[in-house]
Amino acid sequence: MIKNIGTAEHYVWGEACDGWRLLDRAELNVIQERIPPGAGEVRHFHARARQLFFVLRGQLQIEQSDEVFQLHAGDSLEMPPGVAHRVRNVSDVDASFLVVSAPTTKGDRINVEP
Repeated sequence: MIKNIGTAEHYVWGEACDGWRLLDRAELNVIQERIPPGAGEVRHFHARARQLFFVLRGQLQIEQSDEVFQLHAGDSLEMPPGVAHRVRNVSDVDASFLVVSAPTTKGDRINVEP
């Protein structure tokens, strides 16, 4: 079955962000997400999951431990398990990106104080 944002399971996270589950397996999870300008997530980490963020359109700001990265379309950043991170859109246009996680992040998210 072909999956895209029109056919995949959709969910809303944060205050106004969207996610579409393109692949939802215990060993591998692929999600397309959209963050509107000024929005983002809280600082957190995953005990087991390794993630790759790949920007499709727009820009993402990713805080990883004590570093801040600015990603543009075509850029990617790996997030190892146990590393606190936060993804935000500080630009004035929507950011669209893929998050590839192995294994799944379901039940593997620990929020931390800012």
